[in-house]
Amino acid sequence: MLPFIEIKGSAHEAGRQLGEFGRAGTRAFLLKSEDWAYITSFKNDPRATQMQALVQQHFPLVWEEIQGLAKGLELDETDVFMWNCRGDIWAMSKDGCTTVQYPQTTGQPYHRICHNEDGYPEFNGYCAIARVQIDNQPAFTSFIYPASIPGHTFAVTDSGLAMAVNNLRERHVGAGIPRMVLTCAILAQPDLEHAVKLLQNHPRAGGFHLSLAHQNSPDLLSIEFFSSICSVKKISANSVHANHAIHAETVNYPQIITGSSGWRQLRGQQMLAETVTHPMEILADTNHATFPVYRKQANDSDHENTLATADMQISDSGIEWQIYDAAWPAKPLYQLKNTSLVSSNI
Repeated sequence: MLPFIEIKGSAHEAGRQLGEFGRAGTRAFLLKSEDWAYITSFKNDPRATQMQALVQQHFPLVWEEIQGLAKGLELDETDVFMWNCRGDIWAMSKDGCTTVQYPQTTGQPYHRICHNEDGYPEFNGYCAIARVQIDNQPAFTSFIYPASIPGHTFAVTDSGLAMAVNNLRERHVGAGIPRMVLTCAILAQPDLEHAVKLLQNHPRAGGFHLSLAHQNSPDLLSIEFFSSICSVKKISANSVHANHAIHAETVNYPQIITGSSGWRQLRGQQMLAETVTHPMEILADTNHATFPVYRKQANDSDHENTLATADMQISDSGIEWQIYDAAWPAKPLYQLKNTSLVSSNI
């Protein structure tokens, strides 16, 4: 079950509502996990204090959202903040994902971003699609996890942005702003230029890969950022991206490439070379028994499963998109226009 929920109010109030929703999943699994214990053990590390001070300085609304999230979860504020820094602290954070990027062409009048959201199998049934309207900010609709701020999965905003995020397993963490805070803040940006400048002009801690498009822009962007580099590439041909850096500027950056990420990247590129008829075919692929693109095995090598899939079509008339909770070509669970729900198959 992947419910569609509505969140409204101040940043603190929105965070509190997200926390209340995520409380069940957090208590059922997360608080009992070794990962939670490991991440929160860094709460007294000077780097954690520095990251918190940077968030409060540069993104006070996101900090208020984290405070509200902790209140709704009924958990210690610093512990919740640390959990939202997990990928900055721990290279093997369980945030996987695969994205397929199709740029606008003569035969296709829109950019297309298709994305498998891969995460903890134990969170299956505890996540949601949330439409979030924070006061005086553009609304957005996003996949959300328990105990996490929005913006590190897939999302569409009322300002016309479409974003999909992939984990990068950086070996070197800088003294900067947590990656999930940066991508959360992108959801309030009006266009691609402001989104890119936000990443380039702020100190970064960990790393992510972003697929970014805007309904009023001719560009489809692939962005790989780490603590010391931010590579922005315009996508001119159909592409695929798993969970390691592949840009010329970043490919040799110290990172961990798991067997799953490596094979999903190779398999996606192979399928593109074979000219698949639909980008969602790549995301539904289970050709490799050990390292499939669509991941549902209990013994997944990275302990990640596909929890939802999004297919976003971005044109100057808006963003039409579908969300699936089963492998394509299943019927979409939700159909949306911009941030609004058009139809549901629940």
